[in-house]
Amino acid sequence: MLVTDAWEPQVNGVVRTLTRTVEECRAMGHEVEVIHPGLGYKTMPLPTYPEIQLAFGARKDIERRFKDFEPEAIHISTEGPLGQAARAVCLKWKLPFTTSYHTKFPEYVNARFPFIPLSAGYAFMRRFHNSGGRLMVATPSMRDDLAERGFKNITPWARGVDTELFHPNKRGIDGGVYPGIEGPIWVYVGRVAVEKNIEAFLECDLPGTKIVIGPGPQLDQLRKQYPEIQFLGPKYGDELAQYFADADVFVFPSLTDTFGLVILESMATGTPVAAFPAPGPKDLIPGTGAGAVSEDLREACLEALKMDRDRCREYAEDFSWKSCAEEFVQNLKPQPKPEGRKFWRRLRRLGRKERKPLF
Repeated sequence: MLVTDAWEPQVNGVVRTLTRTVEECRAMGHEVEVIHPGLGYKTMPLPTYPEIQLAFGARKDIERRFKDFEPEAIHISTEGPLGQAARAVCLKWKLPFTTSYHTKFPEYVNARFPFIPLSAGYAFMRRFHNSGGRLMVATPSMRDDLAERGFKNITPWARGVDTELFHPNKRGIDGGVYPGIEGPIWVYVGRVAVEKNIEAFLECDLPGTKIVIGPGPQLDQLRKQYPEIQFLGPKYGDELAQYFADADVFVFPSLTDTFGLVILESMATGTPVAAFPAPGPKDLIPGTGAGAVSEDLREACLEALKMDRDRCREYAEDFSWKSCAEEFVQNLKPQPKPEGRKFWRRLRRLGRKERKPLF
């Protein structure tokens, strides 16, 4: 049973990770059910980010779905209302569960509401994740950072990339997707939001042309503030792969991502990556020949421009969604089968008798 506040039609790295992991798990023969905001719950938009819908009042339905599905393992992927409700059910029924850390949520909140200190955000996150049996993180630097902040039972869970969709053969099709644009072409792909630190890229003194691809709450503001920059809005699938492939360098200015799937997607098309030495980039890029990191983003950009595109592709090919899913399954904390069967039988029996509380 996977519980997540982030699911389709949202388009972001968390959703891509979860949907591909579910696909691969099912292909391996596992039965997976997903509890997500699109199941008919009452929702409201996340403040300052209306594209993300938060689902409330779902606890009774989550209990019902747990009883009907009788999961052997439970993974709570996000810390939103659905994640909180599922965690409460697991604690009430003494069910083992795992969690994962996808976003530096305290920094995300602090960037929008500076009056909420990072310490409060991390106290909330620590309480949520330390109640589970295992916390999955994407990179060693994220593991070390969370361990220093008092998080426990941390284990790695790597990511993958679709190397068929994101491929160098998408470069230059029918003259490319940037016709007549002065090069070098520097591209940012992702949410256009304050926590992505996009202005650090837009302020860089670079030759050629800067392109921003993606939706987000800061899009209109930045369009007005930087009229010389081309903001192309969201792109998806094969078209997105072409925008990656036809760029000269992909610039990833975020300081709050825990991984950055777009880094691998860019490399898979042969386009090198420039970034700050933040969690994610500093684990993926240094020493690979597929990009550059520096506290000076302009320096990283100019260094990445020299990279061999073939080497970028070779590096990305080491990441697969199948190995990502296999590691995910290994990290789960299932109930022992005899105990699990006994537990669900008892729960069904108590439900038929309409006895409350269950424990």
